[in-house]
Amino acid sequence: MTSTNLTNHFLLALPCLEGSCFEGSLTYICEHSVTTGAVGIVINKPLQAPLVSLLENVDVDAKNSDISSLPVYFGGPVQADQGFVLHRPLGSWNSTSAVTADIGLTTSKDILTALGTNGIADQSLLRDFIVSVGYAGWSPGQLEEEIVQNSWLSVKADPKIIFDTSYEKRFKAAMDSVGISMLDLASGVYGHA
Repeated sequence: MTSTNLTNHFLLALPCLEGSCFEGSLTYICEHSVTTGAVGIVINKPLQAPLVSLLENVDVDAKNSDISSLPVYFGGPVQADQGFVLHRPLGSWNSTSAVTADIGLTTSKDILTALGTNGIADQSLLRDFIVSVGYAGWSPGQLEEEIVQNSWLSVKADPKIIFDTSYEKRFKAAMDSVGISMLDLASGVYGHA
């Protein structure tokens, strides 16, 4: 298989992942390389706990009423006790990996502190964000092998799907972006070439 960089792509879970934690998931790939593997954040599986609870658990005072009803997402099964914030713009947080020129993945507490206060009132500081616990990770070659085995379908990511589409519509929106239907996936229309 030819090496392709899937950074800034979506992975749509295909029917063979039914029954796994990735069933029905849409994962945004934040980093992918031949030598280090891949890191992604599942963006369509909210947990029962609201963001306010997560902030309180890490001793961040949640004064910002705008975030009271926002969910925390299951980002994946790796480091399920670690918080990850997928956001735009990049900003200047203590620990951010740039995914694109505008989208970053931050793991430092300073971004959570800004979310908890009204520090994000300045839209240039943090316009859009998704907070998750855990991430999806693949060792070198593992993701490529899973794609060959028809576990995932990759499509170019659209920031509008990540940040402007409700979580329950993100999977379908990603499929629609390339003209695929759930019936096509279930019938096995998409698979090996």
